[in-house]
Amino acid sequence: MTPEPPRGVAYEEAVAAQRRRAAEEAGTAEQGSAGEDAGGAEQGSAGEDAGAAEQGSAGDQRRTAERGAAQPYDPLKLCVYATVALLAWLLGPWAVLGFAVLGLVGYWRARRAGLTRSKCVLRDTRLVLAYLALIAIAAIVALVLAYTPR
Repeated sequence: MTPEPPRGVAYEEAVAAQRRRAAEEAGTAEQGSAGEDAGGAEQGSAGEDAGAAEQGSAGDQRRTAERGAAQPYDPLKLCVYATVALLAWLLGPWAVLGFAVLGLVGYWRARRAGLTRSKCVLRDTRLVLAYLALIAIAAIVALVLAYTPR
């Protein structure tokens, strides 16, 4: 049986690593070709040097754009937090249980795909899974207490 391809955070990290390797190889190839040209007879001219400088600056701009340094901060997380809080307020323990189960399933799949460190504050995916399971249990207890006659 073949393993599932990475998904979610594991997929994003794999793609980012692949892009870094490709950029490093391209940078090494550019340096190697420049070294070969410099090693030959004095064939170089000022025009060729300017072309190499333009290529270098274009590469720097591309790397800067890939990092997103030119873009302003997008507070999307704050919008997501507000939406989750609204749903939890409107739907109560049902929403908390739903989000906890959704998170559990997502992290379980990511862990099976090989993710061991998360971008979550807890870092270790085992801790994240335990935290989400605890939240799900608390939501179930709240639902049972809400629907149990007194």
